[in-house]
Amino acid sequence: MSLSPPPSSAPSKPMQRQRVVIIGCGFGGLEAAKALSDADVEIVVIDRTNHHLFQPLLYQVATAGLPAPAIAAPIRHILRDQIARGNLTVLMGEVTSIDTASDCVVLDGGEHVHFDHLILAAGATHSYFGRDDWAKYAPGLKTLGDAFTIRRRVLTAFEQAERETDPARREPWLTFAVVGAGPTGVEMAGTLAEIAQQTLSTEFRRIDSRMARIILLEGAPRVLGTFTEDLSQRAREQLQMLGAEVLTGAKVTDITAFGIHYQLNEPGPDGQPRVTSHFLPSRTVVWAAGVAASPLGRALAKCTGCELDRAGRVVVQPDLSIPGHPNICVVGDLASARSYLDPDHPTAVPGVSPGAKQMGRKAASNIKRRMQGLETQAFRYFDYGSLATIGKRAAVAMLDIPFTKRQVKFSGFPAWLFWLFVHVYFLIGFRNRMVVLMDWAWAYFTSQRHARVFPDPHALEPNAMLVRVPPPASPSPPPPSPQPEPQPSPPAA
Repeated sequence: MSLSPPPSSAPSKPMQRQRVVIIGCGFGGLEAAKALSDADVEIVVIDRTNHHLFQPLLYQVATAGLPAPAIAAPIRHILRDQIARGNLTVLMGEVTSIDTASDCVVLDGGEHVHFDHLILAAGATHSYFGRDDWAKYAPGLKTLGDAFTIRRRVLTAFEQAERETDPARREPWLTFAVVGAGPTGVEMAGTLAEIAQQTLSTEFRRIDSRMARIILLEGAPRVLGTFTEDLSQRAREQLQMLGAEVLTGAKVTDITAFGIHYQLNEPGPDGQPRVTSHFLPSRTVVWAAGVAASPLGRALAKCTGCELDRAGRVVVQPDLSIPGHPNICVVGDLASARSYLDPDHPTAVPGVSPGAKQMGRKAASNIKRRMQGLETQAFRYFDYGSLATIGKRAAVAMLDIPFTKRQVKFSGFPAWLFWLFVHVYFLIGFRNRMVVLMDWAWAYFTSQRHARVFPDPHALEPNAMLVRVPPPASPSPPPPSPQPEPQPSPPAA
């Protein structure tokens, strides 16, 4: 932009810095803000919450293994140095729409925030495949609020079982179902089995927590479908060793407050496969089966005409921008992106935290290049492998050796130990690393989980999941026989 020189009598004004607005402070948004710290730009970070969440360990909060502050840190604290330098502003609010005609985003309450460059890193939410009515019976796991809800329902189920005197009505309280056998579902099922078998085994008098059933339902033929078949089989064996039951090929057809309806393809009396319907009575269901992009993807498509994939993710160009709007980039779980390590054979980028981090850094780099008049670069994703933990001393790992096409696969205790140190290393802040290490060390040697407090469930869900069992009706007492009217007592002497 060229400006005419001001009159000699008027003081010269510094040129206003360009503004970069980042929506979402997950892995992608946080990395983009950090990568722009040395650029001569004004940065505005907008997020619905006041914290950055380390989602890979969110299930540990849901299962009372870690307190929430161990995996979350205030955004303002993480970015405090940039705030102090005066080139970054953090706003807590929800973006309701994007106006590309005037280059601004609209927040709840109607506030308009102008941008010269926009990075959308709004992440993903749950997908119930068109059955959003299941959400109240089967919460997913994406936020701290979700983790608190699941923790409350899991622990309350054991408390309700302790109160129930009828074995038939007690059984659904001691049956826990996890839908979806990706990494989150496998981790949840394995940890729930540990809680039932070890943590709570000596803390109840009327029930034996070790009799609880943990059922993992997966519609695909095997668990951990993104892993190789041998690691998938090893993960299934480790789940069963922990006490969890695994049902593959199970298609969920309905979820209610009292259980799950599902279908299995089983051999009939004539030996031919046929679809059979089943019902699993369960009062506690966790949803880990589907992921959908943030609704901001649809808002962006509405105003720009950009393409969305089946999951609602924005199909981006090689440099992570959208067609016709080079100043708008989409990263993380909201982006349907490809890696151009091999320009002739681009590959899809998985929806994992390393991918989001790398996309955030690349989007920031391309913004700086565009400001310098340079050509933007295509995104190249470096895949370092996949990890999934199943329980104490049980995990699977699939690691790619850099600059080679070789892959290392291992499972069991070595994979669990590697998983532990990798996740501790990537936690935000030294204090969080120390807290997590101490909590895990204590849990390893004692099998105890001390983050097991939750608010009053009746105040939070008065009519949702808790159905109190009425006391048995006692026989009606016989009508009282008529009594003679009492005579007045004589006056005291």
